[in-house]
Amino acid sequence: MKITIIGSAHPLRGGGIATFNERMAEVLQQQGHDVVIYSFSLQYPSFLFPGKSQFTDEPAPKGLEIRSVINSINPINWISVGNRIKKEKPDLIIVRYWLPFMGPCFGTILRRVRKNKHTKIVAITDNVIPHEARPGDMAFTKYFLKSADAFLAMSRDVLKDLRQFTDKPAVFSPHPVYDNYGDAVSKLAACEKLRLNPNEKYILFFGFIRKYKGLDILLDAMKDERIKQAGIKLIVAGEFYGDSDAYLQQVQNNGIANSVHLFTEFIPNDEIKYYFSAADLVVQPYRTATQSGITQVAYHFEKPMVVTNVGGLAEVVPDGKVGFVTEPEPTAIATAILRFFQPNALPNLQQDIATEKQKYSWATLLDNIFGVAGLR
Repeated sequence: MKITIIGSAHPLRGGGIATFNERMAEVLQQQGHDVVIYSFSLQYPSFLFPGKSQFTDEPAPKGLEIRSVINSINPINWISVGNRIKKEKPDLIIVRYWLPFMGPCFGTILRRVRKNKHTKIVAITDNVIPHEARPGDMAFTKYFLKSADAFLAMSRDVLKDLRQFTDKPAVFSPHPVYDNYGDAVSKLAACEKLRLNPNEKYILFFGFIRKYKGLDILLDAMKDERIKQAGIKLIVAGEFYGDSDAYLQQVQNNGIANSVHLFTEFIPNDEIKYYFSAADLVVQPYRTATQSGITQVAYHFEKPMVVTNVGGLAEVVPDGKVGFVTEPEPTAIATAILRFFQPNALPNLQQDIATEKQKYSWATLLDNIFGVAGLR
């Protein structure tokens, strides 16, 4: 088929969204489809982007056609891009929807495309009701959802949220494993790269640092006397999205400066393996969540996890098998971390991780997209 993906891609960072779109395009091409990605010439105006840069210095992925032409704030551009894609008559558009801000832009583009009476449109809805609310969210989301034919949600919570807005075809399909970050290295090699002591016990908080992800909760868990006595250290790897001062002050106030290692610049894709390989345990102390790509990176590197019982996290981290599910509260998180470091806490860990990992394939996700679009 002729397939168009609409969403972030190189040279935009885009967090996991750009990586996801590029990997999805690669798998579609391997299946024999003709694929193009329509990405942004302007993704966010600077006042809406809390990080340091929207762009990466990493080389472009090989073999992908990426057209960086969408301007998220220019309605004339939306019409132009929509008309261009309409004339190309793709059999299928897969569009990523993660933020209501994109609703007017994507909704207008897709309305133009629909006029060709040929293209099927499936939206992968990362979030329908956003983590951080802003004025206009509901109106923008409704406008966007009306422009798609069908939907794929990567958590049951998002599928439930979708049903508040539409009764169009929709399917739940979990986030696939991120398998494009290279192989794990030894803990010794990873710690040497990061200048850490390989004899320490390390837990990892990975990803953009935003309020809903609960790093502050984890920092309070780190001051628990039991954690201190166990000698557990925290690696924080990811860029601050917002003010860093409150977190840095919290580290000082909690007396944990010697137990927290901060790597708070943007982490390039080819360095991600070092942080996961150095860690014994990945911790996601989220206040709210839909699904998380971090979980699927942890599966790729076959790392156990502690996650909070919010959104769709517990759906993909079976409690007592590949990690532990707990409440988003410091003492509960500290207890779960300590439980992991007890002997034989997860007796079949490697086998259980391998079993769970097999459930989250790209082929399954794409088969579900074709099915909900009526193209299978």
